[in-house]
Amino acid sequence: MVKLNKIYTKTGDDGTTGLVGGARRLKCDLRVAAYGTVDEASACIGMARIHTAEGHPDIDAMLARIQNDLFDLGADLATPEQTGESRATALRVVASQTARLEREIDALNENLSPLTSFVLPGGSPAAAALHLARTVTRRAERLMVELGQMPEEIVGDEALRYVNRLSDFLFVAARAVNDNGARDVLWVPGQNR
Repeated sequence: MVKLNKIYTKTGDDGTTGLVGGARRLKCDLRVAAYGTVDEASACIGMARIHTAEGHPDIDAMLARIQNDLFDLGADLATPEQTGESRATALRVVASQTARLEREIDALNENLSPLTSFVLPGGSPAAAALHLARTVTRRAERLMVELGQMPEEIVGDEALRYVNRLSDFLFVAARAVNDNGARDVLWVPGQNR
């Protein structure tokens, strides 16, 4: 259980932050940027939930679960994996979390009208907020992939699968809150030439 009695510790005044296990990293470190962007995605989902709480309780409940998952993902990234480490020793994103997202994507997608063009963010406040969360999630994914390419850095395969699936979920959820696609704003190539 996490217990936070004191919010400021002054230990980051030198531009570093602590990872799980006590190692210190610069606040501009790619690992810190990755889990910070995951936190940003969760904040964007929190803003979207302001718009989904009333009219879309099923999607709002899905988003609440996702916010919790994103804290798991942040903990996963804040705990550098060592080669040969037992996955039981640290909180890691697991396959059942990704599978749940896939089931929820499939359920939402069943009711969507087919796409005839790319979708522009908008249509409703909820959809616009979900698209913003989607783009921040994609940035988190790019940072995680970049981190995983660095020597001595490991990003778990399931963490990558989860964040990739999450952006798909957010796209489908945005269409769902747009009256199942009826209020989607579609891209018209070259419209303003």
